[in-house]
Amino acid sequence: MVYKLLKYVPIRGRLTCKTGLRIGGSKEEMEIGGMDNPVIRHPLTKVPYIPGSSIKGKLRSLLEYKMGKVSANGGPCGCADCLVCKVFGPHKCAIHGLGPTRIIVRDATMTDEWVKRLEVLREEGLNYVEVKTENWIDRRTGVAGNRGLRTQERVPAGVQFDFNISVRIFEGDSEQEILDFIRQGLDMLPQDTLGGSGSRGYGWVEIEHKAG
Repeated sequence: MVYKLLKYVPIRGRLTCKTGLRIGGSKEEMEIGGMDNPVIRHPLTKVPYIPGSSIKGKLRSLLEYKMGKVSANGGPCGCADCLVCKVFGPHKCAIHGLGPTRIIVRDATMTDEWVKRLEVLREEGLNYVEVKTENWIDRRTGVAGNRGLRTQERVPAGVQFDFNISVRIFEGDSEQEILDFIRQGLDMLPQDTLGGSGSRGYGWVEIEHKAG
């Protein structure tokens, strides 16, 4: 089957952290004496960013649960016969008739304004982040357990990121259906969480977005 690409529809927006945001980086890149749980950063500027894969994965997960398309083992849908699979691609299904994945999610970058505002943290050695220390509490005794303190980096509340999504529209696609579907996911995200430790208050975000 031949797939004719008609156009790309951009969806641009801004993501605001309502609480601290944590998307972990590689521990292999830690310096001696550095943080146990660093956030992901640009390798050159050291400014935190939100990987497009994190946003795409969260949108897919939310929409799969909304549509009842989570697989029996809890993994992504691979039926190759639903809107989730059409937009995000069928999971582990190399042969199908859906054509290319419709959604492309770019890395979300911190706004210039917030990069400048957080320079003061960098001068203090914190590289645009805050450090949050949590204690492990033994449920039986209600006192600190023997696992000690857990220290993590996170992007502070209030910080804003610009994001960009590109949507491929092929001949035969319902453009409105696809765009509305993606908007549903974006509108669900503020009701859920992004990144790690969401059940402990991390990752509450607010999103503004506009297509075209």
